[in-house]
Amino acid sequence: MPLNRLFKALADPTRREVLRALRTGERSAGELAEAFPLARSTLSQHLRVLREAGLVEVEVRGNRRVYRLAASVMEEALAFLMELGKGAEDETPRAGRLGLDR
Repeated sequence: MPLNRLFKALADPTRREVLRALRTGERSAGELAEAFPLARSTLSQHLRVLREAGLVEVEVRGNRRVYRLAASVMEEALAFLMELGKGAEDETPRAGRLGLDR
């Protein structure tokens, strides 16, 4: 999993809102366009970034594109963050000694 691409995708607040909208289930590109005050081309760009990061999957149904969350990638990212957090817990006293706890 390319973590840099994933975290770059998550850094944008609009993309995080799109992910929140998909929590309740799959939605077509048209439904997402109605839910967000963006030009369709802008929303399409956000969806492309999310898809390339592996955060959403798309299925073509006739002339519609239907998006849904890709849970496995999110689970991998969460596992990475939890492991990183465990390391941070171990390093906290050292960080304080180095003056890095500010």
